Amino acid sequence: MSRKCEICGKKPQFGHNVSHANNKTQKIQNPNVQKIKIKAESGQAKRANVCTRCLRSGKIQKAI
Repeated sequence: MSRKCEICGKKPQFGHNVSHANNKTQKIQNPNVQKIKIKAESGQAKRANVCTRCLRSGKIQKAI
């Protein structure tokens, strides 16, 4: 499963963990992506990877 929201395009962010000794290791923050059934524009139901922010804000409508 890809870690990208199909609605808003949110994807993993990269950065560094920096220790007190200034050692840097790679850090990845993945979005909370769920695979759910949504109503598409044509009225049909389809499966999509959607982040929980889009679910909560009402950008999509769940198919029953």
